[in-house]
Amino acid sequence: MQTSSVFVTLVGKPNVGKSSLTNRLVGEKVAIVTSKPQTTRTRITGIVTRGPVQYVLLDTPGVHIPRTKLGERMSKTVADSVADGDVSLMLFEPYGEFTEAEQAMIDALRGTPAVAVINKTDTLKTEADLAARTAQLEALGVFDKVMATSVREDKGCEELFDVLAAYGVEGPHYFDDDAYTDMPEKALVSEILREKMLLFLRDEVPHGVAVTVERFKEREDKNIIDIDANIYCERKSHKGMVIGKGGQMLKKIASAARVDCEEFLGAKVNLQCWVKVKDDWRDSDFLLNDFGFTQNK
Repeated sequence: MQTSSVFVTLVGKPNVGKSSLTNRLVGEKVAIVTSKPQTTRTRITGIVTRGPVQYVLLDTPGVHIPRTKLGERMSKTVADSVADGDVSLMLFEPYGEFTEAEQAMIDALRGTPAVAVINKTDTLKTEADLAARTAQLEALGVFDKVMATSVREDKGCEELFDVLAAYGVEGPHYFDDDAYTDMPEKALVSEILREKMLLFLRDEVPHGVAVTVERFKEREDKNIIDIDANIYCERKSHKGMVIGKGGQMLKKIASAARVDCEEFLGAKVNLQCWVKVKDDWRDSDFLLNDFGFTQNK
């Protein structure tokens, strides 16, 4: 049986559901998901193998107008990922005008293989509204096909596989058939910790936070992994919020992260976190490199 692989780049504005759709298609949680915009900062890879076809899903940061060097790197990650993919899957909400960044992405996709997905169809008021949005996207002349999905209600997601398979390139699979991500374990731990901060902290704090895993060591005599992580804040006042009164917030974040880490890693986890301050790290090329936000190209 001839095998093939298809690299699918998911793009769209922040909070449109790219990470939720990635997780649904993979069947495993590979991307963190919160209700706050700009949750995804780097490219997350999800892998699904179904018979002869391997789908490599590239979940990218939300398209936006950059205001920091980190934002510029996030935008470059999106552009590089589109160039690397065999087809782009651009997600839209059922309602609303296109943002400036969305329109720029639509223009960038012109002339390339692309499929539009109207997500969050569970929020539709009428079927006529879906028909109108579909017609609007078809009229752009950019997308080969317009699909409709609701990750929350698990509708329309399975149908994407058949559509995407048509863009596959014949050849051996790039990853083992049972793989579901190529992210290093350290990166997964960092993302889990950041997700908990996005969930538990006030809006302005988590977006100024970076996480690095300094130690990841499996004990030889026990099924325990010792993990040391540094949480970097942009402001001294934010450090206090992350730690919380009597260290309670940091304990809450670490405890919740530990549960997810143990599920991911299949072992007991001894997680220790330290909170440090690095002023305006999002605008420092040196610190962005040090924290792992390297440029793809």
